[in-house]
Amino acid sequence: MFTYETQIRVRYADTDQMGYMYYGNYATYYEVCRTEALRSLGLNYREMEKQGVMLPVLELHNKFIRPAHYDDLLTVKTMIKTLPDGMRITFFYEVINEAGTLINHGKTTLVFVDMKTGKPTIAPKEIVEVLQPFFTEENISEDS
Repeated sequence: MFTYETQIRVRYADTDQMGYMYYGNYATYYEVCRTEALRSLGLNYREMEKQGVMLPVLELHNKFIRPAHYDDLLTVKTMIKTLPDGMRITFFYEVINEAGTLINHGKTTLVFVDMKTGKPTIAPKEIVEVLQPFFTEENISEDS
């Protein structure tokens, strides 16, 4: 399993009239953290798009447990629990506040799409190769 943590501070513009972080912003935070997780592996969306592959979101699931507020420093744990499944890759998220409390969790499933045809395509081998070491027998045993 691959895991990466990113910290994000809730901006005033991210909150709603009730003083809570607006629920729609969790998807944006997921995107920021997903991008940073891939970047930590030496992968980035811009280069993938230059090679003709894009990654639109197919599904988004969110569970709100407690609210985040203005100026909270959140830690978002981004996980890839399995290698890309042919044409799809799924990211899992846990959002934790400064007190160490889980306030939100979710997942996104993205599809590799050929930009010329607009059709789903197999995950680029570079992505699979970079992720492969996190899914060896040794690493799976350590995560269990």
